[in-house]
Amino acid sequence: MVGIIGTGTLGYISIEGWGFFDSFYMTIITMSTVGFGEVHELSDQGRLFTAFLLISCFGIFAYTISSLTSYIVGGEYRSNLRDYKILRIMKTMENHVIVCGFGRVGKQVASDLLLFRIPFVIVENDEAVIKENEANHEFIFIKGDATREGILEKANLQKARGVITCLPKDVDNVYVALASREAQAQLNVVARASLYSAVSKLKLAGANHVIMPDSIGGSHMASLIGNPDIIEFMDAIKVQGHSGVNIETISFSELPEEFRNKTIGQLEAKRITGVTIIGFKTPDGEYIINPDFETEVVPHSKLFVLGSAEQIRKLNSIFGIQH
Repeated sequence: MVGIIGTGTLGYISIEGWGFFDSFYMTIITMSTVGFGEVHELSDQGRLFTAFLLISCFGIFAYTISSLTSYIVGGEYRSNLRDYKILRIMKTMENHVIVCGFGRVGKQVASDLLLFRIPFVIVENDEAVIKENEANHEFIFIKGDATREGILEKANLQKARGVITCLPKDVDNVYVALASREAQAQLNVVARASLYSAVSKLKLAGANHVIMPDSIGGSHMASLIGNPDIIEFMDAIKVQGHSGVNIETISFSELPEEFRNKTIGQLEAKRITGVTIIGFKTPDGEYIINPDFETEVVPHSKLFVLGSAEQIRKLNSIFGIQH
Protein backbone atom coordinates (compact mmCIF):
# COMPACT_ATOMS: atom_id res chain seq x y z
CA MET A 1 0.00 0.00 0.00
CA VAL A 2 2.84 2.38 0.83
CA GLY A 3 4.46 1.50 -2.50
CA ILE A 4 1.31 2.32 -4.45
CA ILE A 5 0.85 5.64 -2.64
CA GLY A 6 4.45 6.57 -3.45
CA THR A 7 4.09 5.47 -7.08
CA GLY A 8 0.85 7.40 -7.53
CA THR A 9 2.25 10.56 -5.96
CA LEU A 10 5.38 10.48 -8.09
CA GLY A 11 3.29 9.65 -11.16
CA TYR A 12 1.12 12.75 -10.87
CA ILE A 13 4.15 14.91 -10.13
CA SER A 14 5.96 13.72 -13.26
CA ILE A 15 2.93 13.49 -15.62
CA GLU A 16 0.88 16.50 -14.56
CA GLY A 17 3.58 18.61 -12.92
CA TRP A 18 1.53 19.05 -9.73
CA GLY A 19 2.95 19.74 -6.32
CA PHE A 20 3.56 17.00 -3.77
CA PHE A 21 0.43 17.65 -1.69
CA ASP A 22 -1.96 17.77 -4.68
CA SER A 23 -0.41 14.60 -6.11
CA PHE A 24 -0.62 12.80 -2.78
CA TYR A 25 -4.26 13.87 -2.27
CA MET A 26 -5.24 12.76 -5.78
CA THR A 27 -3.63 9.36 -5.14
CA ILE A 28 -5.55 8.88 -1.88
CA ILE A 29 -8.98 9.77 -3.27
CA THR A 30 -8.32 7.54 -6.27
CA MET A 31 -7.35 4.57 -4.05
CA SER A 32 -10.31 5.01 -1.71
CA THR A 33 -12.81 5.49 -4.59
CA VAL A 34 -14.70 8.13 -2.59
CA GLY A 35 -15.88 9.86 -5.80
CA PHE A 36 -14.47 13.34 -5.15
CA GLY A 37 -13.67 15.54 -8.15
CA GLU A 38 -10.26 15.82 -9.71
CA VAL A 39 -7.84 18.18 -7.98
CA HIS A 40 -6.95 19.73 -11.31
CA GLU A 41 -8.04 18.96 -14.83
CA LEU A 42 -6.22 15.83 -16.02
CA SER A 43 -4.49 15.33 -19.32
CA ASP A 44 -5.11 12.21 -21.39
CA GLN A 45 -1.92 10.68 -20.01
CA GLY A 46 -3.05 11.58 -16.48
CA ARG A 47 -6.44 9.94 -16.98
CA LEU A 48 -4.81 6.79 -18.34
CA PHE A 49 -2.44 6.72 -15.34
CA THR A 50 -5.42 7.23 -12.99
CA ALA A 51 -7.26 4.31 -14.57
CA PHE A 52 -4.33 1.94 -14.09
CA LEU A 53 -3.80 3.24 -10.55
CA LEU A 54 -7.46 2.66 -9.69
CA ILE A 55 -7.45 -0.91 -11.07
CA SER A 56 -4.22 -1.88 -9.31
CA CYS A 57 -4.97 -0.41 -5.89
CA PHE A 58 -8.67 -1.10 -5.36
CA GLY A 59 -8.22 -4.62 -3.97
CA ILE A 60 -5.10 -3.73 -1.99
CA PHE A 61 -6.77 -0.76 -0.31
CA ALA A 62 -9.84 -2.78 0.61
CA TYR A 63 -7.66 -5.61 1.97
CA THR A 64 -5.56 -3.19 4.02
CA ILE A 65 -8.60 -1.61 5.67
CA SER A 66 -10.03 -5.06 6.40
CA SER A 67 -6.74 -6.25 7.89
CA LEU A 68 -6.35 -3.20 10.12
CA THR A 69 -9.93 -3.52 11.34
CA SER A 70 -9.45 -7.20 12.09
CA TYR A 71 -6.13 -6.51 13.84
CA ILE A 72 -7.71 -3.95 16.19
CA VAL A 73 -11.17 -5.45 16.75
CA GLY A 74 -9.92 -9.06 16.90
CA GLY A 75 -7.46 -8.22 19.68
CA GLU A 76 -4.32 -9.35 17.86
CA TYR A 77 -2.61 -6.10 18.79
CA ARG A 78 -3.17 -6.91 22.48
CA SER A 79 -1.46 -10.26 22.02
CA ASN A 80 1.49 -8.62 20.28
CA LEU A 81 1.71 -5.96 22.97
CA ARG A 82 1.68 -8.68 25.66
CA ASP A 83 4.49 -10.55 23.90
CA TYR A 84 6.52 -7.35 23.64
CA LYS A 85 6.12 -6.61 27.35
CA ILE A 86 7.07 -10.18 28.29
CA LEU A 87 10.22 -10.05 26.15
CA ARG A 88 11.24 -6.85 27.92
CA ILE A 89 10.68 -8.50 31.32
CA MET A 90 12.66 -11.60 30.30
CA LYS A 91 15.69 -9.52 29.33
CA THR A 92 16.08 -8.44 32.98
CA MET A 93 14.94 -11.65 34.70
CA GLU A 94 17.59 -13.92 36.19
CA ASN A 95 17.89 -16.68 38.81
CA HIS A 96 14.37 -17.75 37.87
CA VAL A 97 12.68 -21.07 37.09
CA ILE A 98 11.29 -22.03 33.68
CA VAL A 99 8.12 -24.14 33.91
CA CYS A 100 7.36 -26.00 30.68
CA GLY A 101 3.68 -26.89 30.37
CA PHE A 102 0.72 -25.54 32.32
CA GLY A 103 -1.45 -28.61 32.73
CA ARG A 104 -2.50 -30.12 36.06
CA VAL A 105 1.08 -30.67 37.19
CA GLY A 106 2.33 -27.35 35.86
CA LYS A 107 -0.41 -25.41 37.68
CA GLN A 108 0.54 -27.03 40.99
CA VAL A 109 4.22 -26.28 40.34
CA ALA A 110 3.41 -22.63 39.65
CA SER A 111 1.27 -22.35 42.79
CA ASP A 112 4.02 -23.76 44.99
CA LEU A 113 6.68 -21.55 43.41
CA LEU A 114 4.50 -18.56 44.32
CA LEU A 115 4.47 -19.76 47.94
CA PHE A 116 8.26 -20.09 47.87
CA ARG A 117 8.45 -16.61 46.29
CA ILE A 118 10.67 -17.95 43.53
CA PRO A 119 10.40 -15.99 40.26
CA PHE A 120 9.32 -18.14 37.34
CA VAL A 121 8.07 -18.01 33.77
CA ILE A 122 5.71 -20.48 32.09
CA VAL A 123 6.20 -21.79 28.56
CA GLU A 124 2.84 -22.91 27.19
CA ASN A 125 1.79 -23.69 23.62
CA ASP A 126 -1.99 -23.57 24.06
CA GLU A 127 -3.34 -20.06 23.44
CA ALA A 128 -6.64 -20.94 25.15
CA VAL A 129 -4.83 -21.92 28.36
CA ILE A 130 -2.89 -18.66 28.33
CA LYS A 131 -6.01 -16.55 27.83
CA GLU A 132 -7.79 -18.43 30.61
CA ASN A 133 -5.02 -17.66 33.12
CA GLU A 134 -3.58 -14.35 31.94
CA ALA A 135 -5.86 -12.44 34.33
CA ASN A 136 -3.55 -13.69 37.10
CA HIS A 137 -0.74 -11.16 36.76
CA GLU A 138 1.56 -13.29 38.92
CA PHE A 139 1.90 -15.71 35.99
CA ILE A 140 4.22 -14.75 33.14
CA PHE A 141 3.51 -16.75 29.99
CA ILE A 142 5.65 -17.25 26.92
CA LYS A 143 3.61 -18.75 24.10
CA GLY A 144 5.43 -21.48 22.25
CA ASP A 145 6.36 -25.13 22.11
CA ALA A 146 9.18 -25.79 24.59
CA THR A 147 10.56 -28.45 22.24
CA ARG A 148 11.04 -25.91 19.43
CA GLU A 149 14.42 -24.31 18.97
CA GLY A 150 14.66 -20.81 20.38
CA ILE A 151 11.62 -20.94 22.69
CA LEU A 152 13.61 -21.71 25.85
CA GLU A 153 16.06 -18.96 24.91
CA LYS A 154 13.14 -16.51 24.98
CA ALA A 155 12.69 -17.50 28.62
CA ASN A 156 16.31 -16.43 29.28
CA LEU A 157 17.53 -19.99 29.81
CA GLN A 158 21.16 -18.92 30.23
CA LYS A 159 20.34 -16.98 33.42
CA ALA A 160 17.78 -19.40 34.89
CA ARG A 161 18.34 -21.31 38.13
CA GLY A 162 16.25 -24.28 37.09
CA VAL A 163 13.87 -25.86 34.59
CA ILE A 164 10.78 -27.88 35.52
CA THR A 165 9.38 -29.70 32.51
CA CYS A 166 5.79 -30.94 33.02
CA LEU A 167 4.87 -31.77 29.43
CA PRO A 168 2.45 -34.70 28.99
CA LYS A 169 4.72 -36.65 26.61
CA ASP A 170 7.87 -38.23 27.99
CA VAL A 171 9.73 -37.74 24.71
CA ASP A 172 9.10 -33.99 24.91
CA ASN A 173 10.40 -33.88 28.49
CA VAL A 174 13.53 -35.74 27.37
CA TYR A 175 14.15 -33.10 24.69
CA VAL A 176 13.66 -30.21 27.13
CA ALA A 177 16.01 -31.83 29.67
CA LEU A 178 18.63 -32.38 26.97
CA ALA A 179 18.37 -28.83 25.60
CA SER A 180 18.48 -27.33 29.10
CA ARG A 181 21.53 -29.30 30.14
CA GLU A 182 23.31 -28.42 26.90
CA ALA A 183 22.65 -24.72 27.47
CA GLN A 184 23.79 -24.63 31.09
CA ALA A 185 25.80 -27.32 32.87
CA GLN A 186 24.91 -26.16 36.41
CA LEU A 187 21.17 -25.87 35.79
CA ASN A 188 18.83 -27.75 38.13
CA VAL A 189 16.52 -29.75 35.84
CA VAL A 190 13.40 -31.45 37.22
CA ALA A 191 11.39 -33.59 34.81
CA ARG A 192 8.04 -35.32 34.86
CA ALA A 193 7.76 -38.94 33.72
CA SER A 194 4.66 -40.94 32.93
CA LEU A 195 6.34 -44.33 32.35
CA TYR A 196 9.05 -46.08 34.35
CA SER A 197 10.96 -46.70 31.14
CA ALA A 198 11.37 -42.94 30.67
CA VAL A 199 13.11 -42.36 34.01
CA SER A 200 16.52 -43.63 32.88
CA LYS A 201 16.23 -41.73 29.58
CA LEU A 202 15.49 -38.49 31.40
CA LYS A 203 18.47 -39.05 33.70
CA LEU A 204 20.71 -39.64 30.69
CA ALA A 205 19.32 -36.49 29.07
CA GLY A 206 20.52 -34.45 32.05
CA ALA A 207 17.60 -34.28 34.49
CA ASN A 208 18.74 -33.95 38.10
CA HIS A 209 15.43 -35.25 39.42
CA VAL A 210 12.67 -37.27 37.77
CA ILE A 211 9.19 -37.28 39.28
CA MET A 212 6.33 -39.65 38.47
CA PRO A 213 3.18 -37.84 39.70
CA ASP A 214 0.90 -40.86 39.28
CA SER A 215 3.24 -43.12 41.24
CA ILE A 216 3.74 -40.59 44.03
CA GLY A 217 0.01 -39.93 44.24
CA GLY A 218 -0.78 -43.64 44.49
CA SER A 219 1.83 -44.20 47.20
CA HIS A 220 0.53 -41.20 49.11
CA MET A 221 -3.05 -42.50 49.02
CA ALA A 222 -1.99 -45.94 50.22
CA SER A 223 0.08 -44.42 53.03
CA LEU A 224 -2.94 -42.46 54.24
CA ILE A 225 -4.49 -45.86 55.03
CA GLY A 226 -1.35 -47.53 56.39
CA ASN A 227 0.16 -44.62 58.37
CA PRO A 228 -2.39 -41.78 58.35
CA ASP A 229 -0.98 -39.80 61.28
CA ILE A 230 2.56 -39.77 59.89
CA ILE A 231 1.40 -38.74 56.42
CA GLU A 232 -0.82 -35.98 57.79
CA PHE A 233 2.11 -34.70 59.81
CA MET A 234 4.35 -34.74 56.73
CA ASP A 235 1.65 -32.91 54.77
CA ALA A 236 1.60 -30.24 57.48
CA ILE A 237 5.36 -29.79 57.10
CA LYS A 238 4.90 -28.69 53.51
CA VAL A 239 4.88 -24.91 53.15
CA GLN A 240 1.35 -23.72 54.05
CA GLY A 241 1.62 -19.96 54.11
CA HIS A 242 2.17 -17.83 57.19
CA SER A 243 0.76 -20.25 59.78
CA GLY A 244 2.08 -23.51 58.34
CA VAL A 245 5.00 -25.67 59.41
CA ASN A 246 8.14 -25.22 57.36
CA ILE A 247 11.37 -27.07 56.64
CA GLU A 248 14.15 -24.76 55.53
CA THR A 249 17.66 -25.48 54.31
CA ILE A 250 20.61 -23.33 55.33
CA SER A 251 23.89 -23.83 53.49
CA PHE A 252 27.32 -23.03 54.89
CA SER A 253 27.80 -20.25 52.34
CA GLU A 254 24.60 -18.51 53.51
CA LEU A 255 25.81 -18.20 57.10
CA PRO A 256 27.60 -15.00 58.17
CA GLU A 257 31.31 -15.34 58.82
CA GLU A 258 30.92 -15.45 62.60
CA PHE A 259 28.56 -18.44 62.40
CA ARG A 260 30.74 -20.60 60.16
CA ASN A 261 32.80 -23.58 61.37
CA LYS A 262 30.76 -23.65 64.58
CA THR A 263 29.06 -26.63 66.15
CA ILE A 264 25.29 -26.90 66.17
CA GLY A 265 25.42 -26.42 69.93
CA GLN A 266 27.30 -23.13 69.48
CA LEU A 267 24.72 -21.85 67.02
CA GLU A 268 22.03 -22.34 69.69
CA ALA A 269 19.41 -22.19 66.99
CA LYS A 270 16.65 -23.76 69.06
CA ARG A 271 17.09 -21.47 72.06
CA ILE A 272 17.28 -18.34 69.93
CA THR A 273 14.50 -18.90 67.42
CA GLY A 274 12.45 -21.91 68.53
CA VAL A 275 13.31 -23.91 65.41
CA THR A 276 14.63 -27.46 65.60
CA ILE A 277 17.60 -28.66 63.58
CA ILE A 278 16.35 -31.99 62.28
CA GLY A 279 18.97 -32.83 59.68
CA PHE A 280 22.50 -32.23 58.46
CA LYS A 281 24.07 -32.85 55.05
CA THR A 282 27.80 -33.47 55.05
CA PRO A 283 30.12 -32.19 52.29
CA ASP A 284 30.18 -35.80 50.98
CA GLY A 285 26.41 -35.79 50.50
CA GLU A 286 25.59 -37.97 53.53
CA TYR A 287 22.41 -37.11 55.43
CA ILE A 288 22.39 -37.22 59.23
CA ILE A 289 19.02 -37.27 60.99
CA ASN A 290 18.87 -35.47 64.35
CA PRO A 291 22.53 -34.41 64.43
CA ASP A 292 24.05 -33.95 67.89
CA PHE A 293 25.26 -30.61 69.22
CA GLU A 294 28.90 -31.54 68.52
CA THR A 295 28.32 -31.68 64.75
CA GLU A 296 30.40 -28.94 63.12
CA VAL A 297 29.02 -26.82 60.30
CA VAL A 298 31.81 -26.96 57.73
CA PRO A 299 32.14 -25.72 54.11
CA HIS A 300 29.76 -27.34 51.60
CA SER A 301 27.49 -28.66 54.38
CA LYS A 302 23.82 -27.85 54.94
CA LEU A 303 21.43 -27.61 57.87
CA PHE A 304 17.75 -28.61 57.80
CA VAL A 305 15.57 -26.81 60.31
CA LEU A 306 11.91 -27.31 61.25
CA GLY A 307 9.67 -24.54 62.56
CA SER A 308 6.78 -22.23 61.91
CA ALA A 309 6.98 -19.55 59.25
CA GLU A 310 7.55 -16.90 61.93
CA GLN A 311 10.34 -18.94 63.54
CA ILE A 312 12.03 -19.42 60.18
CA ARG A 313 11.86 -15.69 59.48
CA LYS A 314 13.36 -14.96 62.89
CA LEU A 315 16.18 -17.43 62.20
CA ASN A 316 16.90 -15.79 58.85
CA SER A 317 16.90 -12.35 60.50
CA ILE A 318 19.32 -13.38 63.26
CA PHE A 319 21.71 -15.13 60.88
CA GLY A 320 21.36 -12.40 58.22
CA ILE A 321 20.11 -14.89 55.61
CA GLN A 322 18.20 -13.53 52.62
CA HIS A 323 15.56 -16.20 51.79
